[in-house]
Amino acid sequence: RCPICFLFVGLPIQKHSKMNACCMKTVCDGCALAARQRGLSGCPFCRTPRPADEASQLAMVQKRVSKRDAEAINHLGQMYYFGKLGLAKDVPRAIELWTEAVELGSVDAHSNLGAAYYIGKGVEEDKPRGIRHWQQAA
Repeated sequence: RCPICFLFVGLPIQKHSKMNACCMKTVCDGCALAARQRGLSGCPFCRTPRPADEASQLAMVQKRVSKRDAEAINHLGQMYYFGKLGLAKDVPRAIELWTEAVELGSVDAHSNLGAAYYIGKGVEEDKPRGIRHWQQAA
C-alpha cells in the first residue's frame, strides 16, 4: 500500500511506485506525480530533498541501517546482492543483512532469503529452508 493514499500499488510494484532512500517508504506513482504538480521536489512522503548521487543515497540508507530499520537493512542487502549503489557484489554480506532484517521483522527479507536458499546462490542450496522463509513471508 502507498503510505500517502493507502491504495494498493499495482503489480509489478517496481513499475508503479518508487522506494525513497530517505524514509524507506514506497510511494505510488500517482502520489509522486501529485507532489510534483504541487511543486514539491523532494520525497513525497517525508519531504526530504532527493539525493544527488548514489553516494548520498547510500549514506541515507546507511543512516537508517544504523538505527536498525528493518526495511533499510533489507534494502542494503539487496544492494549488496546485486552490486548496486557503487557497492561491490557481496552475496554473503547480503545474506547476513537479510538475516538481521528478518530478526527485526522484515517480510521482504524473508522472501529474499527464501529465494537465496531455494536457488542456492551465495549459500548452500537448502530448498526446505527456502520454503520455510517463503511461508513466513506469506
